[in-house]
Amino acid sequence: MSLDARLQQFKHKMELSLEGLSKELSGIRAGRAFTALLEPIKVEAYGVLTPMNQVGTISAPDARLLSVNVWDKGLVKSVEKAIRESGANLNPVIDGQVVKVPIPPLSNERRTELSKLAGKYAEDSKIAIRNIRRDAMDFIKALEKNNEIGEDEMKRLSNTVQELTDDFSKQIDAVLAAKQKDITQI
Repeated sequence: MSLDARLQQFKHKMELSLEGLSKELSGIRAGRAFTALLEPIKVEAYGVLTPMNQVGTISAPDARLLSVNVWDKGLVKSVEKAIRESGANLNPVIDGQVVKVPIPPLSNERRTELSKLAGKYAEDSKIAIRNIRRDAMDFIKALEKNNEIGEDEMKRLSNTVQELTDDFSKQIDAVLAAKQKDITQI
């Protein structure tokens, strides 16, 4: 594998870490209805735990309501039970083949908790980025030790890896700031 390809691999790992953070943060509700809130919930369907979006259509008809149009009438109770037991403090209501989920407004205490949780997710992503940086630096040092690259090339590559790390850390901070702003808006 070429050196440039290896550096691209490290960059790709950092991108995946940032994407993972975005996905984690999308599961934190900010007092408004958004379909990503229900997507990770698993429903007991035909003896198998199945993601919510595979048993029905999730939509947000307004800012304070989610609805799940369940495709199989026999799964309506399972969907309602899965939402109720998800730990998201939601109380679904069955309306025929549709499960309606009103989204209650967040208290200030809950907003603070969610903001701290978002910060924890961001810090975990930064740790992952730093671990990737460490692996890249070890790789570069091994190349220099084996005389595959010179000292100047090692310093240039090390600077490139550090710049990537700094860039992704700034992106994580920006994603976190946007989510915390979203959470704290009343």
